[in-house]
Amino acid sequence: MTVGRPGGLRWPGGGGWGGLYRGDVVFTELDHVAIAVRDLDAAVAWYRDTFGAEVAHREVVERDGVEEALLAVADSYVQLLTPTRDDSPVARYLGAKGEGLHHVGYRVADCAAALDAAVAAGARAIDAMPRPGSRGTTVAFLHPKAAFGTLIELVQE
Repeated sequence: MTVGRPGGLRWPGGGGWGGLYRGDVVFTELDHVAIAVRDLDAAVAWYRDTFGAEVAHREVVERDGVEEALLAVADSYVQLLTPTRDDSPVARYLGAKGEGLHHVGYRVADCAAALDAAVAAGARAIDAMPRPGSRGTTVAFLHPKAAFGTLIELVQE
């Protein structure tokens, strides 16, 4: 399936960056769906009691001012996020929009190459360069205003 602009997450020219992809789709799989919540423990308990979901990983990400709980769903996650400080992006999101879907994370083989390809295809980067994420990943975010209203996280494991 060919994806047209502005979603054009195929390598420009179809040949790939350094021959890595040869026109294949940049996303390798869905990494997570992130949900912003005010009370992380209550959200974890609700997902456990309602769906039997258990926490696969929990971490405070100081740089982003959040605490996350990852609930495994097959090879992907539901990521529950709560702010650890009032100036974090998730705190601002909760203040403006309330609880709910925050972003979608997609796995990529090479975060830097995927970020470059997305920008070349018309996406707007929030992160100028990939940076450390939770679980030892490398991540970069794309702005929702250039992605049909969805905040996108590129995740390299």
